[in-house]
Amino acid sequence: MLSIQNFSVSIDDQSILKNISLEFASGQVHAIMGPNGSGKSTLAQSIMGNSAYDIMQGSLRFNGIELINLPAHQRAQKGIFLSFQQPPAIPGLRVFTLLKEMRQMNAKESFDLSAFMQEVKEYLDILSMDHWFLERSCNDGFSGGERKRFELLQLLVARPKVVILDEIDSGLDIDALKLVATVLQKVKSENPDLIILIITHYNRILEHIAPDCVHVLVNGEIVQSSDADLVHQLEKTGYADLL
Repeated sequence: MLSIQNFSVSIDDQSILKNISLEFASGQVHAIMGPNGSGKSTLAQSIMGNSAYDIMQGSLRFNGIELINLPAHQRAQKGIFLSFQQPPAIPGLRVFTLLKEMRQMNAKESFDLSAFMQEVKEYLDILSMDHWFLERSCNDGFSGGERKRFELLQLLVARPKVVILDEIDSGLDIDALKLVATVLQKVKSENPDLIILIITHYNRILEHIAPDCVHVLVNGEIVQSSDADLVHQLEKTGYADLL
């Protein structure tokens, strides 16, 4: 469903990713692990279409469609969602306005505003967020926890086909990790074909969301791929033997 072939990426003339090839089948959960500076976030941003990253070679295909030349918003329209580490603040843009535009962009039927408002409030209840949150400006003055919950709220509204989570577990306590898992389980139950790609340093989130495949990225290259047992191996040995 999502295929990356011979993918090389640079930024500011510095090579970051080198000949990456990965295949993500429908319904699978994949984890990308590796030390700091290995290229994990570059991979996420490149899949999403961040124009700051230069694709030097390779192919990125989703449902048979080549995405390399598509801008980020068109990739989002095709069902790709990225929750990234430091989402920007957008003063003046109401949370509800952004969520409404996200849904309307993909709405294939007439849009019922009152029904959508009720749906969003139910999502806020799942996330243990006050309803007045909808009146705030996007990420403006948000705490770290609020930013992460807002990313999850957008995920629920977007109903994507591919979810990329870039270190969403960073700084989260056990209850917050369980909340992330609850949201992922909900969106996956609504779309069993959903592909989930989790980028992380640790095994904590993977204890709640078991991966089908684990890939280790070191110095811009995939150096090892295996099943979930690889997570426990890395927990014991670290990355030293792979550097």
